[in-house]
This record gives sequence, C-alpha cells and structure tokens, in this order.
Amino acid sequence: MGSTTPSTDDIGRMYDETAALSQIFIDGQEHLPYWYDDHDDTPVVEAAKRITRKVGAAIGLRPGEHVLDAGCGVGAPAVQLAEEHGVRVTGITISSVQAAEARRRAERSAAATRIVFAHGDYNHLDYPDDTFDAVIAVESLMHADDLAASLAEFRRVLRPGGRLAIADCTREAPAGSEPAARFTTAFQIGQLLSVPEWVSRLRTSGFDVDEYTQCGPRVYGMGLRYLDRANELHNELASRFGEEMVGELKQSYRDYFSYGADIGYAIIAARKPSL
Repeated sequence: MGSTTPSTDDIGRMYDETAALSQIFIDGQEHLPYWYDDHDDTPVVEAAKRITRKVGAAIGLRPGEHVLDAGCGVGAPAVQLAEEHGVRVTGITISSVQAAEARRRAERSAAATRIVFAHGDYNHLDYPDDTFDAVIAVESLMHADDLAASLAEFRRVLRPGGRLAIADCTREAPAGSEPAARFTTAFQIGQLLSVPEWVSRLRTSGFDVDEYTQCGPRVYGMGLRYLDRANELHNELASRFGEEMVGELKQSYRDYFSYGADIGYAIIAARKPSL
C-alpha cells in the first residue's frame, strides 16, 4: 500500500476526534444507512440500524452466543445486536475515546450485563483460540493494513463453525480504475475490493463463504442524504463544533459520495469450517 495509508495510531486519533460528532449525527451507528429508494423517508438513524440488522441476520445470530464486534466504534451496533438477538457482545476499538463512549452507552442498555467494550487492536486480540461464536466487522476492515493478518486473527478466535460478517464499501469499477484509486487515496482506505476479490481473500484465509449481497445503490448510492441530516442538525453542530467544521463536514460528504456506480457496498457472510 502507498504512503497515504494511515498508521494504527493515526486511525485511533481520527476516531478519537470524531466520537462526539457520531453520537450526535447518527446516534453512534458509525456506518452507512440503508434506504430502499428515493421515496423511503426513514430517518437516518433508523436506516443505519438496518445495516446492523442485516449483518446479524446474515450470520443467523442466536440467543446466548458470544459475538466480537471488531471495530465497534461508540458501540451502537453492539448494543443493538445484544438487545435484539439476546447475544453477548465484546466490542473492540482502536480509539480510547470511542471505547469510553461505548461503555457509557452500554450502561444505559437493558442488555448491559451482556456487553463489554475494550480499547485495543483487532489485529492483536487478547482472547484465546475458539472464543467467539461470531465476529462482525462493519466498515472496519477498510483500515486493515494487512487484511490477511486481520482475517487470520478473526479465524483464530472463532470456534469451529463460527461465523464472520463483513459489511463494507466495494469496488464496482475494474481493477486499477482511476476513480476507485482516487477514492482510496482521498479517504485513506487500505483496500477497496470487489465482491469476487472479497470472496477469494476469505477463501484463501480459510473461510467458507455462505452468502454475499451487493446493496450499493441502497447504501453508498443514497449517501448524499447525509447532507440532509447535516442541514437538519446545522445549528446544533455549529454550536458544538463551529461553523467552519460544519462546512467542512458537508463538503466531505459531497466528496465521499461523488464516485457514483464505481463504489458499491456489500454484506458478506462466511464461516470457519467445523472440525
């Protein structure tokens, strides 16, 4: 990867700085929302919860299972999964600020006794082999500086037959396309894979791939609705973070969602083979 790829410390600092914004802007659902079409007027936070539900459904979470949320942010998806599926969730984030915010969120949940958050690196997990029934990685593997090592660590901590769900942006343009290259450089993304490339990487890492869904037009393709949300919250955001920051935020959304059909979004379910 090129020199623009941020270090682990860079990523941690970036999320330290944005934790407070994400709590206000999207109630801690730090991933893209899902809208069915232009006539779907679901509020942005509820639309984001759809991705969390789709991730849980893709791997068939069952009550009592233990789930690792690798790159848990400020904890909203982990809390949602614990409440809606009756699972135990351990979340890990590279940001100490996010980890603290996530713990506070968990304390307010009816599922608080089944949720734990930690500050750490999903490339170096402090858990024994075969600890988890499932691992989810929602828009977090884009930051992996060594994807093979990340997937190997997930496989290690999964029990035999354990499941992995990945939700992330994908490359819909041909390999080496100029727009996709600009996207990864501009937003310091470690890798932007096509769905077939994801399937290949997972299989090479020892996973069986169960399902994949390309829902880019309903996720990335609807992303400019973030501008509506920024306009809705303009006064609150400006009073908290300043007018200049709000202007930069809106421009960043215009830039991020300007790549059209070259960028997609996929939810992929895989499994560690049983013994």
